[in-house]
Amino acid sequence: MNRMSHDLVLIVDFGSQVTQLIARRVREAGVYCEIHPFSRAGEAFARLEPKAVIFSGGPASVPEPGSPRAPAEIYKSGVPILAICYGQQTLCEQLGGKVEGGHAAEFGRAEVEILAPSALFDGVWQTGGRYPVWMSHGDRVTRLPEGFRVYAVSENAPYAVAADEARRYYTTMFHPEVVHTPDGARLIGNFLHKISGLKGDWTMAAFRNEEIARIRAKVGKSRVICGLSGGVDSAVAAVLIHEAIGDQLTCVFVDHGLLRQGEADEVVSLFRGHFNIPLAHVDAADEFLQALAGVEDPEAKRKTIGKLFIDVFDAEARRIASDGRGPVEFLAQGTLYPDVIESVSFSGGPSATIKSHHNVGGLPQRMRMKLVEPLRELFKDEVRALGRELGLPEAFVGRHPFPGPGLAVRCPGAVTREKLDILRQADAIYLDEIRKAGLYDKIWQAFAVLLPVRTVGVMGDGRTYDSVVALRAVTSVDGMTADFYPFDMAFLGRAATRIINEVKGVNRVVYDVTSKPPGTIEWE
Repeated sequence: MNRMSHDLVLIVDFGSQVTQLIARRVREAGVYCEIHPFSRAGEAFARLEPKAVIFSGGPASVPEPGSPRAPAEIYKSGVPILAICYGQQTLCEQLGGKVEGGHAAEFGRAEVEILAPSALFDGVWQTGGRYPVWMSHGDRVTRLPEGFRVYAVSENAPYAVAADEARRYYTTMFHPEVVHTPDGARLIGNFLHKISGLKGDWTMAAFRNEEIARIRAKVGKSRVICGLSGGVDSAVAAVLIHEAIGDQLTCVFVDHGLLRQGEADEVVSLFRGHFNIPLAHVDAADEFLQALAGVEDPEAKRKTIGKLFIDVFDAEARRIASDGRGPVEFLAQGTLYPDVIESVSFSGGPSATIKSHHNVGGLPQRMRMKLVEPLRELFKDEVRALGRELGLPEAFVGRHPFPGPGLAVRCPGAVTREKLDILRQADAIYLDEIRKAGLYDKIWQAFAVLLPVRTVGVMGDGRTYDSVVALRAVTSVDGMTADFYPFDMAFLGRAATRIINEVKGVNRVVYDVTSKPPGTIEWE
């Protein structure tokens, strides 16, 4: 099945760190979209034949020579365009307007005043009203192209919203895609449905049926192996593939000894019991801990874990292929759309460093297998929705994100069994208290970290010299930005008291109130 059977939006990426949020808002409105860098947007536009186009923001300056531009064929096509921030500037400059630097910049929260009604605001903003938005610009448009009219202004953006409604070109200086613009998703929805006339038929039920057909067509009668990490992504991929091809799939779960408490048993029980999917469980904890002995640098840990994971997985794949049922020709991975986007980003993207463990980049060519990546068009929230569609238990689908390197990156310094045991127990108590308080689903991610320091304390009538555990909990809508969860002191007191009393080797607990800035990908 072709995704182009749905209405499709092309997002032209000019390098904004929140471009992925545009795609998420479009998908949330029930419309399928793809992100392509400006340098490849012409080819993507011709191939995809989108019904509408959105230009992202970006870090470049339009007046600078060689700064990015949108392909001319987009303007010639007559499709509706929504241009955001840098997108507004390059659209205006390409159509005969003027962009200048040297004016007052505008970063963070701002207010726009609505000067005239527009289809973009229909049912959302009223003429004469003032509404909060999120700005992030230095340059500004100083002359609009012919046919454009100003619809909203802010203190430092005389063309906060400008449009040529006859050509269905709408531009905003602010970012409607971020949660800091409270009505932004509704504005994007107006552009998609009221202005562009798109149907909004992109659903997880439709994706499920189409992807099953695609998997069957690609795999045929061949065998597939899928590596399970214990996380949501690989689990959903495995269940979807099993629904498509049944026992042609074998899952491989490599237990590297760096999982949360009870997690290995949960994975095995879910796949062998609940779904009855063939599963090879490889206990390789000793090998991984030996390889990590004395390794302190977090990036070195990731690469050590990734290399050994591949070696163990490769050996198990060869064993499975020798069972007399024929060779294994396909490898299934839980690759997600953000990984795909960053792999082709014109700026290179930060994923090569941030996600350098075994979940990204595939396996080496020596394995001679073709890839099946059924989730490569989905964001994390869509994967969760697909998991529910497939019948995965809510406790599994709704679990907090967990990094591929596991507890190794939450145990700064060298990894030892003793440290891992302390961390597992502390983490389990913390999450147990969060669940008892009814807060688990209100928090995007929560976990404990074993800090690489020891402190002197007094417990009872004696002194101790033991470890410090830090607790983290953040709220987030999209995983791109996050803020610490505001626990009350009574909760923190209960959690800390239990950890100190029940976990031998801990005498102090602290709470991390760090926020997560825009554009970062993973919180570990």
